Amino acid sequence: MPTDPVRYIRVKTEGVPFAPATRAYGNIAILGVANPPASPPADFVQPNVPRLIVDPGVARAVAAGPLGDAVATALIQEPGPSQVWAVRLTDATTTSLDAAFAKVATMDVQLVAIAGTALANTAAAGSPPVPTQAIVKLAEHVSAPMGDGLERMGVAMLHKGDADPAVVTGKLVTERMVYVAHKSDEDVAAAVAGTIAGYEPHVSLLLKKVKVATESFGAEDLIKINGSESTYGGGPQGQGVNWLVDPPLIPGAGVYLGEGYTGDSGPGAKKYIDMVRTVDDITFRLKAQLIASIGNLRISRAGLRGLVAEMETVLEPLRRAEVIDSYEIVVPILALLDKPQPTPTEEELIRKARTERAAEAMVRVVYAGAIHRINITLNFQ
Repeated sequence: MPTDPVRYIRVKTEGVPFAPATRAYGNIAILGVANPPASPPADFVQPNVPRLIVDPGVARAVAAGPLGDAVATALIQEPGPSQVWAVRLTDATTTSLDAAFAKVATMDVQLVAIAGTALANTAAAGSPPVPTQAIVKLAEHVSAPMGDGLERMGVAMLHKGDADPAVVTGKLVTERMVYVAHKSDEDVAAAVAGTIAGYEPHVSLLLKKVKVATESFGAEDLIKINGSESTYGGGPQGQGVNWLVDPPLIPGAGVYLGEGYTGDSGPGAKKYIDMVRTVDDITFRLKAQLIASIGNLRISRAGLRGLVAEMETVLEPLRRAEVIDSYEIVVPILALLDKPQPTPTEEELIRKARTERAAEAMVRVVYAGAIHRINITLNFQ
């Protein structure tokens, strides 16, 4: 059958690969003092230069001392972190910490710790107690405004055997910090950071295994750390301190994280680690999905409905995976555009939105956290 040699419409198809932005959830930066070997790697000679380390033996070889031990401890956790970056400090001074934190601020990490540094009240005789300055710097770093996708949490350990949550005070009371009480000679902060990094953001850290050697606290210590049954995690200033425990109800021997508190359990704060990490993750997903809409979608019925659809593509998979329980998206301007006869005030709001080219959207997400306590009344008749 003859074909028409004249083609009135030509369509040339091309495939353009597209990879959406993704945010890691298991990257760690550990700052600390180290003694490099006689012939250190070229990228580890200068201080404050992050080095990616994937092997515990290499960590101790190239960063002998507190930094190498901390990195190795983080790497051996199961499940473990995605990446562990070692940042060598010249010393433990404020100047060295400031320079290191400035470098870490631009890194794709979600957890930050300082090697071999415990939070303790230290002061000269007769002076008021002062928390460890390096941990204060860490709390300030993780609480500071970060770029999109660079939000992070800090992990710090209390002094060995310290069961007083009152040490968490002032700037240290923040939902961006995780504090752990322990009776170990190892770097518990690095171990817990590695444990947190091994789980997806929405997974509760309660009773997750930590590979570290430690003794357990007694009942009186736990009441002091965690409060009574009516005030779980409620310290005198709203601080939450976790602890390590070997529960007799779990078969075999092992060390587990006794809770999943953040450093602020006060009113309105995000009390649990998974809450902070999940909010960070969802916030990034929404921003990454909507960035392509900037400059393209219009403030019209079709454009704003497209905006809602874009947000649904992020939230609906999370709802189906039971990361979140439900969600609701409200775009006030879209509701006004759908009205048959807007009032003069409503027309002014529409005009203002179009003039300023800004559309407000509100997303309500219901997050159902994991069970942390079960109260059973056993009644014998």
